[in-house]
Amino acid sequence: MSFSLRFGPTDVRTLENSKVFDGYFGVHKLTIQHRSFAGDWSAPVTREVFERGDAVGVLPYDPETDSLILIEQFRAGSLRDSHSPWMLELIAGIVEPGESDETVARREAQEEAGCEFGELVPIASYYPSAGACSEHVRLFCGRVLNAAVGEIRGVAEEGEDILVHRISREDVLEVLARDQLNNGHTLVAMQWFALHGERLRDAWLSGSTAVQ
Repeated sequence: MSFSLRFGPTDVRTLENSKVFDGYFGVHKLTIQHRSFAGDWSAPVTREVFERGDAVGVLPYDPETDSLILIEQFRAGSLRDSHSPWMLELIAGIVEPGESDETVARREAQEEAGCEFGELVPIASYYPSAGACSEHVRLFCGRVLNAAVGEIRGVAEEGEDILVHRISREDVLEVLARDQLNNGHTLVAMQWFALHGERLRDAWLSGSTAVQ
């Protein structure tokens, strides 16, 4: 089936754009118009957009041991969670100006998990909450060469306190099936891995190029 979206960037008018908060992250207040499906222009709409930059996430997989490297850390946004505000996650970081996605993936892997990669395979790119946030996330799966399993990692100046775990593929897929992965980037990556992990392992162990 062939599908294309009805409208594109030229079908939006930005009438006003002002920065109303500038802290660790930023907030812009926008007034816009956009084309409607009826064919005319919408009435002006005002929205606040959370600006936090783009991010790269990487799911570290070791085909030799059939296991994944995941990290555990506190997240302020999940303080409302009745189970725990700590989360089991893949490795991720914000893209700094001029950085490539691969540079971010490899830098964050070393900082957060003492992890080094061989091949990086693209998983997906998406907007996690486009109704209110401009962030765009690019996800990869990285072939693990080594990792600081059991160590406490992170950049102290950034308030990071990260515990590094090695978990078998079977156990992680069980956690996924029990709906115990509650952060979007890890959930997206693990759903992809549930579909492609076996084929990826076969490809990496055979020395062939991984085909998505």
